[in-house]
Amino acid sequence: MSIPGIDNEPVTAWLDAHIEGIEGPYDFSLIEGGRSNLTYMVTDRHERRFVLRRPPLGHVLATAHDMAREHKIISAVGTTDAPVPKTLGLCSDDSVNQAPFYVMDFVDGIVLDSPEKGADLSIEQRKAVAFDLVDVLADLHAVDVDAVGLGDLARREGYVNRQVKRWTRQWADSRTRDLPEIDEVAHLLAASIPQQQSVSIAHGDYRLGNCLTNLDSNRIVAVLDWELCTLGDPLADLGYLGVYWADPDGNGQRSNDPTGAGGFPSYQQLVDRYAARTGCDVSDIPYYVAFSAFRLAVISEGVYARYLHGAMGDDVDEEILIGFRDAVEELAAGALTTLRSGI
Repeated sequence: MSIPGIDNEPVTAWLDAHIEGIEGPYDFSLIEGGRSNLTYMVTDRHERRFVLRRPPLGHVLATAHDMAREHKIISAVGTTDAPVPKTLGLCSDDSVNQAPFYVMDFVDGIVLDSPEKGADLSIEQRKAVAFDLVDVLADLHAVDVDAVGLGDLARREGYVNRQVKRWTRQWADSRTRDLPEIDEVAHLLAASIPQQQSVSIAHGDYRLGNCLTNLDSNRIVAVLDWELCTLGDPLADLGYLGVYWADPDGNGQRSNDPTGAGGFPSYQQLVDRYAARTGCDVSDIPYYVAFSAFRLAVISEGVYARYLHGAMGDDVDEEILIGFRDAVEELAAGALTTLRSGI
């Protein structure tokens, strides 16, 4: 059976020729979730499961969905203590599947991406999973980027400064309405950029919803979705986590995070644990939370604009459209409140 994004015969031939330990025919099924790169579960004739990842259908900007770059990052991180799937192979020949793709091991675990899934965990599990999430982030940030071959991935210094400029420009290009709060946040962020303490791998979208969790061990068994990864200020990842994290009562902005169920440790407890583990000065963390909210607001506006202009197809779910519009305003308001009270 054919499936969008997979040219069955040439992909099967490539897999048979390049990946050890598997044998066709293969069953391909799209793993739902996300609005960017496409991820497929692949099962071979012996029931071995693995994962294939490729760019979105019809996308022409290869640099925005660089499979070779993503494969390189995961392969490098895979040599460290940070948990990622093992990479199995990279196909850069567009004639095989009309776009590059890479293959990695299947890791068994659950994606905790809703308050409902958070509610299924015991209070003890919520604490253990939350603290392991922070410990894994600290381990990732401790990786020597030169030692693992990622020293040339991006510029090392001035990360937040470049990011604030980039997302301010992006807002000007994608805005669908005037939001004075966004403009004020951009101004305040540019005026008070903290000094970068160190350089690390910066995941760019680090949260429970982008990890696989084993609920027997209550450990993070794989960090996923590395397409936004670069080199930068490690506190940006910690600040981004704060945008999603609800307080212990379950009061939070993001509907796709399990902490909305309540009963998880507070964000401040995560920050304190990170500081104790890394020795990093976290006194400016409110800035990084506000910066991350600003960045996510601009990204959400871009998605909203694409929906409005028909780039996401004609069958537009009105609830999704309203959700992205409202998210921009909520994130902007949250960033402004954080900047006014926290710095």
